Amino acid sequence: MSFPDFRHTAALARDHARPCRSAILPPTGPRALLAALLLMLSALFATPAAATITVTDVLGRTVTLPGPAQRVVLAQARHFQVLSLLTPDPAAILAGWSDEFRTSFAPDYRAALKRFPSLANVPIVGRHTAESFSVERTLGLRPDLVVMTASFAGLMQGQAADESPIISRLEAAGVPVIVIDFFMRPMENTVPSLRALGAAIGHDAQAEAFIRFYEQHMRTVAQRLTGLPDDQRPPVFVHAHAGVTDCCNSPGTGTFNEMIRYAGGHNIGADVLKTATGKLNFEFINAKAPQVYVATGTGSNAGAGLAIGAGVSPTDARASLQRLIRANHLDALPAVRSGNSHGIWHAFNDSPLHVVFIEALARWIHPDRFADVDPAETLSEINRQFLAVPLEGTYLVNLKP
Repeated sequence: MSFPDFRHTAALARDHARPCRSAILPPTGPRALLAALLLMLSALFATPAAATITVTDVLGRTVTLPGPAQRVVLAQARHFQVLSLLTPDPAAILAGWSDEFRTSFAPDYRAALKRFPSLANVPIVGRHTAESFSVERTLGLRPDLVVMTASFAGLMQGQAADESPIISRLEAAGVPVIVIDFFMRPMENTVPSLRALGAAIGHDAQAEAFIRFYEQHMRTVAQRLTGLPDDQRPPVFVHAHAGVTDCCNSPGTGTFNEMIRYAGGHNIGADVLKTATGKLNFEFINAKAPQVYVATGTGSNAGAGLAIGAGVSPTDARASLQRLIRANHLDALPAVRSGNSHGIWHAFNDSPLHVVFIEALARWIHPDRFADVDPAETLSEINRQFLAVPLEGTYLVNLKP
């Protein structure tokens, strides 16, 4: 049996693609079968056109990408852990970032580096401030997506994105920018931020899975506090970056204040601080008689601040909390005398992982309503189901074991 010469396949396919004038039925035989086979193979192995991706960021902007982003620049490296929630290999798509993960979150950076050694070679595009961010260096990395917050972009509430010089320069160069937010309005912007970033990097399903998890846990807290009157919201003192600065930095409006209220408490800092953070003096704190005390830290300056985070044992974290309370002369506060004093990882505040912080706050503020809610187990579930770099260490600690 002889076979056609494949050097002539193109001609054969062309011949049989012409209309047949001499017969009603299509041509048959070896040549016709070969032509049909070639057409099928062409269709099978043809490279499909990349589908464009359109997302809506927290500013309401519609941002279009030619396909899933493969070279992402994080203007603020703290959002690496958001990428870690959405993709199993966040290092593979990271083209550049700021230096703050290495410096301000050093223990967690070292943990991430063990899992993804290539992070050591990710180019730095600035520190964690807009003033240090280099648009030129960023463009030189050929990113297909830049991720930043509105405040980093220099935008006030209600300002349009084209009023940001950073965004305007990047988009003029053809680089898409999406704006996310887990800090200024976390209760409102967390879900749309996750949805936009997940879609932009082609991991919609993972984003939606975490959103379902997040909303379920947040809903449980909200339902148990439905109708809670203000006179049943105990005063809460959050001691931000405890020990690293003079006593006592504390949240005012926004961020932690929203989380404390969501968890059923009253943030004493909001009574006098009209900005996101500020300083409270000891006389004011003592007069407010907080029923709950929460110190925060990142573990990057554990010698002076709270020992918390990656690689820290519960024993060391508790000893650190006790030391901070004594050093800042807070022993007489009702929250300390009753043992309702705690330490927590500060970076929960600018991340979807604030769900862990809110559950912890709810349990500390209303132990009777949340006796069966275990924030440590929630974090363990997130580690198992979502995080490419699990948070392994002590991320929340109680003064009393």
